[in-house]
Amino acid sequence: MAIFARTLRVRDYRNYEQFELELDRRVTVLVGKNAVGKTNLVEALQLLTAGLSFRRPAPVELVRVGQESCDMSLRLEGDERVIDIACEVASGKRSFRRNGKRCPAAGVRGVVPSVLFCPDDLDMVKRSARVRRAALDTFGMQLNEQYAKLVGTYERIVEQRNSLLKERWCTREVLGAWNDSLVQAGSSLLVHRISLLDRLRVHLVDAYEAIAPGEHLEVTYSSTVGAIAGEQDGCPLTRDELLVRARDLFCAALDERADEELARGVTLVGPHRDEIAFSIDGRDARSFASQGQQRSLVLAWKVAEVEVTRDILGRPPLLLLDDVMSELDADRRASFLRFIQDGIQTVITTTNLGYFSDDVLQRAKVVKIGDAQQS
Repeated sequence: MAIFARTLRVRDYRNYEQFELELDRRVTVLVGKNAVGKTNLVEALQLLTAGLSFRRPAPVELVRVGQESCDMSLRLEGDERVIDIACEVASGKRSFRRNGKRCPAAGVRGVVPSVLFCPDDLDMVKRSARVRRAALDTFGMQLNEQYAKLVGTYERIVEQRNSLLKERWCTREVLGAWNDSLVQAGSSLLVHRISLLDRLRVHLVDAYEAIAPGEHLEVTYSSTVGAIAGEQDGCPLTRDELLVRARDLFCAALDERADEELARGVTLVGPHRDEIAFSIDGRDARSFASQGQQRSLVLAWKVAEVEVTRDILGRPPLLLLDDVMSELDADRRASFLRFIQDGIQTVITTTNLGYFSDDVLQRAKVVKIGDAQQS
């Protein structure tokens, strides 16, 4: 039996003085005009399941205007358990609790992971590599605590190394100790990323071809340290072999570009500079994909995230769809709606119930936001 999100409560959060939302175990549709707070509720659900918000707000931005603090809570039920997750913002700081006990953001991740799909995601293919890296890392951080620690550790090392590179007295010899830390954390992060992308790739390719029949999608990871994945004696490299290979390549790349890094004052090698590239029928998606192909690709990516969550955790995530139905044509809406009916707890925001079939609406709980009506 899976664990489900049951009750969301917010107080003095964003535009809400106080609000309680009972979620359906299948589909909950939040309907209302623009700017009534639908997306705010989706954000609260993501904060309480992923420990972060896609908006990346400062804590004070979460507090209702005129108030000094806010709190959110989510009750989870299933597997004969009840779990209460809470987030409070006070004095400009955000804190989490799990069953009443204070915990870091990592303490709420993975209990019920969430997959979010919002309009900004539809530009993922065309935007910078940083957006695609963040999409992969944000997903991985919910599934694996070690992945989350590696991301945080690596980002701190890069920030500190960049500060060092800006100092006039910095030399190759001074960088030596920092390089060891960078290589250790960066190589581990690279192996985690490649492993996760390999898991996603299988579902991603299948989902894309189901949404766009007759087209073939490929996804590759391009690292600034060099080609890490490969074979030895005809067999794929093991995880330990990948790690050794990554470390060797990382060290060589740092040595090769050390003078350039010193001249520019920035770290030029590592996972923070890598690319995740898509191609459709052999053509680079970023350069040549139509808008329809881009949107099909992002839909397929979200399908793959759901399926990999099931593969790893043995249960589906909470799927959060924020105002994406209006951004998709009728065929893509139908494809995605067929998918989300497959035992996945889903919360959808919309301004128009006409985007949904009668069958979907009959099985869904519809909550009207802005007039306090529920059905």
